[in-house]
Amino acid sequence: MEHKHIGSVVLDEMAISHGVEKVAAQLNKNFDHAVVVTVVPGGMLFTADLVRKLTFDINMDYISCPHTPGDRNNSSTIVYHQNSDINGKDVILVDDAIESGGTMRRLVEHLKTHYSPRSVSVAILFVKPGRVAIDAQQYYALEMDNDDLLIGFGMPWENKYRNLPYVAKLKS
Repeated sequence: MEHKHIGSVVLDEMAISHGVEKVAAQLNKNFDHAVVVTVVPGGMLFTADLVRKLTFDINMDYISCPHTPGDRNNSSTIVYHQNSDINGKDVILVDDAIESGGTMRRLVEHLKTHYSPRSVSVAILFVKPGRVAIDAQQYYALEMDNDDLLIGFGMPWENKYRNLPYVAKLKS
């Protein structure tokens, strides 16, 4: 793997593991059953780690809405690959991070408008400052203090680096 864009590590594997545990503990206190909807591709790694720590029954689905990191006005097509009926059920959208929040806000609104879930919550490893308001309960482990472009653990740069087991600053 070419490493010219990998800068200093922001979250190492241990910090990510602790973050997963923290979010799982929050969810385990609040749910008895839920449909976990992964935002793909970015949320795949976090979802895999998170669902293994959940102690309540889950169904799983996935949703996609391609975007450019930091894009507050994402207008790409939302594709929900619905395998489970979410009408009247608690839904937890899972993604790696909320950067600007624009895409997550659109996903929450889409599910609420078209599928009538009982509730929609969002579970993410970390959130960045200055994000837009999202009409959903948010469960997260860390709140970043800056808006650096980050890569790894699901977050890409030019469709690379998603598979890094840590989160690093993008070095340009």
